[in-house]
Amino acid sequence: GVMEAGNRGAFESGGKSIGLNIVLPHEQEPNPYITPELCFQFHYFALRKMHFLMRSIALVCFPGGFGTLDELFEALTLIQTGKCRRRPIYLFGRDFWDKLINLEHLVETGMISPNDVHLVHFVETAEEAWAAIVAEYDLDGSQCDEGGGEFAVDV
Repeated sequence: GVMEAGNRGAFESGGKSIGLNIVLPHEQEPNPYITPELCFQFHYFALRKMHFLMRSIALVCFPGGFGTLDELFEALTLIQTGKCRRRPIYLFGRDFWDKLINLEHLVETGMISPNDVHLVHFVETAEEAWAAIVAEYDLDGSQCDEGGGEFAVDV
């Protein structure tokens, strides 16, 4: 899947990657591309989500099922309510997300404020997402700050 592809890309380029896995009876084992000392197993979804939100500087969501939606909406709710620091949220594949989530309807019915639609950004390619992250944090796009540095600190 997408997570394994990300871990594999980091592995093949000599980088490190983290794996925040959930223990489920019907799911596969952690993929072999995760840096061994950065492979964590969680028993509870809430703790897993807390850890990835604590460490992330952005959230990138690909089309997915209930787990993806759970993680996306938890992050949106925490950012919207100020319970965690803001970070950009990138949704890959606008066609998928527009069919699934009608943000304008949520605004029109008063369920979210008009500014809440700006919590998400749509992207179509990895290059577009990376360029947006580089611009968001004024990074040198040719380098990566290992571990997120100052950007990954929750305040």
